[in-house]
Amino acid sequence: MPSVAVKLYSVFFKFLLKQRLQNRIQSNPQQPDPFGITSRPDESVANSNPSFSDGVATKDIHIDPFTSLSIRIFLPDSALSKPDSKPNTNPNLGRNVVPETPSFRGDSDLHVLRRNSYGFSGDVESRGEEESSRRNSIGEGLSSYKGYSPAMDNRRKKLPVMLQFHGGGWVSGSNDSVANDFFCRRIARLCDVIVVAVGYRLAPENRYPAAFEDGMKVLSWLAKQANLAECSKSMGVKKLDAHNRHIVDTFGGASMVEPWLAAHGNLSRCVLLGVSCGANIADYVARKAVEAGKHLDPVKVVAQVLMYPFFVGSVPTRSEIKLANSYFYDKAMCMLAWKLFLPEEEFSLDHPAANPLVPGRGPPLKSMPPTMTVVAEHDWMRDRAIAYSEELRKVNVDAPVLEYKDAVHEFATLDILLKTPQAQVCAEDIAIWVKKYISLRGHEFSY
Repeated sequence: MPSVAVKLYSVFFKFLLKQRLQNRIQSNPQQPDPFGITSRPDESVANSNPSFSDGVATKDIHIDPFTSLSIRIFLPDSALSKPDSKPNTNPNLGRNVVPETPSFRGDSDLHVLRRNSYGFSGDVESRGEEESSRRNSIGEGLSSYKGYSPAMDNRRKKLPVMLQFHGGGWVSGSNDSVANDFFCRRIARLCDVIVVAVGYRLAPENRYPAAFEDGMKVLSWLAKQANLAECSKSMGVKKLDAHNRHIVDTFGGASMVEPWLAAHGNLSRCVLLGVSCGANIADYVARKAVEAGKHLDPVKVVAQVLMYPFFVGSVPTRSEIKLANSYFYDKAMCMLAWKLFLPEEEFSLDHPAANPLVPGRGPPLKSMPPTMTVVAEHDWMRDRAIAYSEELRKVNVDAPVLEYKDAVHEFATLDILLKTPQAQVCAEDIAIWVKKYISLRGHEFSY
């Protein structure tokens, strides 16, 4: 069972959440806000840091002038290493983060926290401060605003890109919140990827399909960035300046090339990761990417990770009955969130955005990318997520399920639980599986 501290905080959390949701319902605007908002005033926000102070540099970009859609890019300092450096032969698969809790004593103590996870052992190694400091001191690493600016005249290491969607029940959370910033930094280091956290528009100011459209819009933006970067090379542009380097795209408009992605992003190995309701968005984006096919080239979605997805349905599952009053996000409050997200005339628990197994949802499940699903033992949404994964496996899609013992919804991403050993284990397990599909040397991490 969860600890006493978790149980007590859950009561407090649900009390505040219920008040916020009811206030949203009472103050529900009659007219939608096309521009929208991506963060609430009561959200604790972490400022972006364009230097590698803790091994990951970040920057915020507003990518759509017509809406509030924004992204935060997380660039790990491993991108500064030489692209022809020797591959990592350490059996720890590049784990380089010291766990954030003093109670961590190694993998041997953490196996009891896992259920249905892969049998992998090894110690976590820390990255020395001297190495990080050395990389920060590289001449081309600092621009006039004291942020990392890549030099384009040398070959740079290319990293896969992970598109991340935060949770929050459609009405709260943000891509730059303290908790999401912490989680994305951890994932960027462990997976050795560039994380692009999406600040999608929130409900009820922007109901369905706004958040889903924002997710697809960012994926299309990434494809455009890759094409712009390639175009700049063909035009002989040797160096990209984040402030004034513009090139003309095929439509005749001025478009700016994002230097971090141009220098270090490999969009042919793109992974989607969604948390709670963000998992719904990730799954939608994956389906649309399948339907788009070559129209998104050179972007290719090679895998997705759904962390305790926010799925429901009109016919209740066993966990939805037994765990209806579960910790943090119980079923009653989640129904309020769905009422705020779905338009009144479309509200249904079998809405395609809510139930992944409704007929005609498209495309065929056999076309979906490999999908890892993370579920918690004490989460009322657990069974439906498992059922979706089972349907994927029936059509030969690699779709493992990792169920964590004594865990609650958002056990690896909620602010007060981020530093627990179980949250660290979950991030490591995700990294192990993701590396099967982003490795340049093939499926070397298969099990």
